[in-house]
Amino acid sequence: MPAEIVGLGIAVPPYVLTNADLEELVDTNDQWITERTGIKERRIAGRDDSTATLGKRAAEQALRVAGVDLDEVDLLLVATATPDYTLPSASCVLQLELGMTRGAAMDVIAGCSGFVYALATASQFVSSGAADTALVVGSETLSRICDYTDRGTCILFGDGAGAVVLRRGEQGIRAFSLGADGARSRLLMTPAGGSRFPANARTVAERRHYIVMEGREVFKGAVTAMAASSLEAIRRSGLEPDDIDLVVPHQANQRIIEATARRLKVPMSDVVMNIARYGNTSAASIPIAIAEAWEQGQIRPGQRLLLTAFGAGLAWGSLVTDWTLPPPAEPSPEEPTQSAMPIVRGLLDGSLWDGKDLLPPLPGAGAGAGPVPEAAL
Repeated sequence: MPAEIVGLGIAVPPYVLTNADLEELVDTNDQWITERTGIKERRIAGRDDSTATLGKRAAEQALRVAGVDLDEVDLLLVATATPDYTLPSASCVLQLELGMTRGAAMDVIAGCSGFVYALATASQFVSSGAADTALVVGSETLSRICDYTDRGTCILFGDGAGAVVLRRGEQGIRAFSLGADGARSRLLMTPAGGSRFPANARTVAERRHYIVMEGREVFKGAVTAMAASSLEAIRRSGLEPDDIDLVVPHQANQRIIEATARRLKVPMSDVVMNIARYGNTSAASIPIAIAEAWEQGQIRPGQRLLLTAFGAGLAWGSLVTDWTLPPPAEPSPEEPTQSAMPIVRGLLDGSLWDGKDLLPPLPGAGAGAGPVPEAAL
C-alpha cells in the first residue's frame, strides 16, 4: 500500500522584509527584484525563532490535521540547510521541542530539494511497513546565513517551515525520481562553517559563512533537471504528462518556475506559485506551497500532483502523488505581521542576540547533577 499524506501544516514568522526595505540595505529596487525573481516580500525569523521552533509549529499543525498523536510517530525526518546546531541533528532538536520520546529521527540535507528527498525516503519506510506513521518536516532560517550586503542573494531568501504526516493508504505517493551532481557543488554553497573551514577570524572577516551562488548557472541547471526528473517521475508512476492536474515546484524564482512549466507544456494556471509572498524558503517552500494551495481549495481530492525541486548539491528531485485529503472547513487565520527591518539590522551588526544566553542549559546541569556514567567516558 502506498504512503498517503494525511495531514499538513505550515509556520512562517510574522516579520516581513519587503523589496522597499531591501532598497535601504543594498543597491536594488522593487522593479529590479520583481522582474528577475517575482518576489515582493519574504518572512524573517525573529530573535526567539529557530529552525526547530518553526518546525515544531508546522509539525503540530500537521499532526492536528491528521488526528495523530505524537506518540504514534515512528519516524521523524527533517529537511533543512540551516540546522540549529552542527550537533545534534536538527531532527533530534525538533524531537526535544515537540516532546517526542520515541521513534527514529534523522536529517536530510539536499538543499532546496530536501523536502522531496525526505518525502521520498519516508514514503519507502511507510509503504514497506517499516514505519506506520512518518512526520516529514522542511524548515529553514536562511536569513541566518544570508549576506545582507550582497544584493545577488539577500533578495531571494526567506524563512519558514512546512510539515506532512504520512500513513499507508489506498492511494498516495506513486513514484519519484532523484538525482545529484556534486561536480557542480560550488555553484551554490556556504564556503565556511563546516569541518573543512571551521569558523575563525579570517572566515568571519571574509564573510565566508553566508550563501554564495552562481545565479546563471544555477538557473540553467534547475530548469533542465527539474523538467527531466519530472518526466521520469511521471513515467515511473505509469502516467502521462497530461494526467498531472497540478504542479507544485520549489519556489526558487518565478522565471525558473515559468521556464520549467514551458518545458513540461503545463499552463501556469496548473502551477502552484506563492513566491511573491515568501521568496525562496529552500526545503520549506514545497510544503508551504502545498498547504496554502490546499487551504485555498486549489488542491482537491482526486487530483494528481507533481512536486519538483532543485537546489544546492547540486541536487534535484520530483515526486508524483494522488491527493486524498479533504479541504479544511475554513482557512487558518493569518497572523498579524510587522517589519523585519529591526531583525535584519540586528543580524548585520550582531546585536540581535545581545543579552541572550547563546548556550542552552544542559539537561541535569547544576546542583544535584550526578556523575557522568563510566559508559559515557
